[in-house]
Amino acid sequence: MNKMVKKLHVKDNDIVVPGQLLAEGMSYIPSGKAIRDGESITSTVVGKISNKGHVVKVVPIFEKYAPKQGDKIIGKVVSMNNYGWTLDIGVPVKCELDLREGSQSFIETGKMSQFFAVGDLVFVEIIGNRNGTFKVSAKDRLYRKLPSGHLINVDSGLIPRIIGKQGSMINTLKDESGCNVVIGQNGYVYVHCDNTENVFKVQEAIKLIESNTKSSGLTEKVKKMLGGKK
Repeated sequence: MNKMVKKLHVKDNDIVVPGQLLAEGMSYIPSGKAIRDGESITSTVVGKISNKGHVVKVVPIFEKYAPKQGDKIIGKVVSMNNYGWTLDIGVPVKCELDLREGSQSFIETGKMSQFFAVGDLVFVEIIGNRNGTFKVSAKDRLYRKLPSGHLINVDSGLIPRIIGKQGSMINTLKDESGCNVVIGQNGYVYVHCDNTENVFKVQEAIKLIESNTKSSGLTEKVKKMLGGKK
């Protein structure tokens, strides 16, 4: 009689794709986005392996953005009233910027549009969740209204790769293109540059990052792609 196969095909932090065989044998336990099919455990998503003993877990790399306190995000002003502004942050949740959180300065109700108007893009921080409505703030000097620019929508799971280790990738995008690039954890990437060609170069670089998430030396590839295009 053949012995039952027991084999682990991946190691911790490996990147896996849908349908990839991760382990064989009933002694291994699927978790996260891993599933069992008879004796085999496979992945259902593009994700990263997290092995704890005999538990084989797949943590998705690309997934729908889930807002949480402390996130730095980009939103678009869609409406305003006497109490503040309502933002679209790319997911079906209510998001509000209250009048007292709009600036370090006092904002008069009649002068709200001088700070933020309908259609404006704003860089803000999530400061809480009140009865299902996410509250954001622009009081810190880091946060602000973004001038008219180009907004790129990516999967929120790609944001850490666009930022890179210790900011290596985002710094490369800025330095080599000469553009102002602002990253929102909700999957919005804002690009502003006087040279429209360079804006499109940044967009192409982000597509390169998106299609080569598992590649090594990706920062250098992006640098080579953008180099000399200032």
